[in-house]
Amino acid sequence: MTESIGVVGLGLVGAALAELLITRGYRVVGCDIDPAKNAVLATRGGAAVDTPAEVAARCDRIILSLMTTNIVRHVVEGEKGILSASRPPACIIDTTTGDPVETAALAERLATRGVAYLDATISGSSEQIRRRVGTFMVGGAPETFALHRDLLDVFSDFVFHLGAAGSGSRAKLASNLVLGLNRLVLAEGLVFAERLGLDLSTFLDVLKNSPAYSTAMDVKGRKMIEGDFTPVSRVRQHLKDVSLILEYARRCGQELPLSAAHHDLLAHAVAVGDGDLDNAAVIQEVRRRAIHQPQVGFE
Repeated sequence: MTESIGVVGLGLVGAALAELLITRGYRVVGCDIDPAKNAVLATRGGAAVDTPAEVAARCDRIILSLMTTNIVRHVVEGEKGILSASRPPACIIDTTTGDPVETAALAERLATRGVAYLDATISGSSEQIRRRVGTFMVGGAPETFALHRDLLDVFSDFVFHLGAAGSGSRAKLASNLVLGLNRLVLAEGLVFAERLGLDLSTFLDVLKNSPAYSTAMDVKGRKMIEGDFTPVSRVRQHLKDVSLILEYARRCGQELPLSAAHHDLLAHAVAVGDGDLDNAAVIQEVRRRAIHQPQVGFE
């Protein structure tokens, strides 16, 4: 009998995960606060319901793909949430980039209800997830990880168990710090090359074949050059992540001067209306900060 898997949160990442499950022959029961996203799931072969409780009533395993830890708590423990169903699920796999301490606390509360929990954060855009090249960083009990590894393997060949619940969230913060700065450095370098009068397409090829290379060039380079900011990841979501990174750095007693500058740039980009654009749109903010300076001329 084909298993039904729940997916709560059908944004860019949740929709990609649901599509992979459908492709592998699972039945997907999903819900989102946006009716349009529910409608899209239905057109792709999934079943859309109205509440997380309805998802839990039909699925033993549920994947969460949400924006913040507070939303996760509401979806799991709030009115019409997962735990309000007559029968709780066997396992919740949470892909949300959330607060590691709160994530671990949720895992403990769920354990008292007999619900296993994995925080399975993802490094990679929705496009990369669809191609099964995202990296999954998983926290939770080893036996829970082993029992539900089959579901994680649907999504990627790059799945890492990092320790107890909360470990996936901690790894995601550190990973996003590096990833976000790589992306910002690429944007800054392209604008610098542009203002020096270089052809950006050729310069991008140079970068890809130099010691400066990073995978950000493969994923975001053409989007930056062509001004294609159709979202596969969003500026406002990364601003949320960098805010959380800075909060945990404060708790750890570490200064993050580059991430602080990154946060300032992202916050301004959101303030001027770029929040729902792809993360490649950071190049627009870099350009805005350079626009009042004369471009260098060379003879």
